[in-house]
Amino acid sequence: MRAARLRRGEDIARVRSEGMRRTATFFSLRALATDEPTVRVAVAASRAVGGAVQRNRARRRVREAVRMALAARANARTGTDLVLVVRREALTAAATDLRVAVERELGAVLG
Repeated sequence: MRAARLRRGEDIARVRSEGMRRTATFFSLRALATDEPTVRVAVAASRAVGGAVQRNRARRRVREAVRMALAARANARTGTDLVLVVRREALTAAATDLRVAVERELGAVLG
């Protein structure tokens, strides 16, 4: 399954206000079912995570974990918008721990 990027500010705000919330050690996840044929993903990091380099690294790590998790779930329900807000712990987490956390949360949301 291939995910599209969720880019429009209005769409992200709608997911954040109306979507269901799941929390993990490394990120917070909001999910909202849509009529779209794809899963759309936005990954954000606040300045609390660190400087620009640290925020970008944390976003890239989480985005890659989401990409791998969605590739493994080829038969998952489509039509969902996801917004992941990265936490500081994602910077130092082992890649396997990050991937397991993403797979667990996506499994709960996408079925």
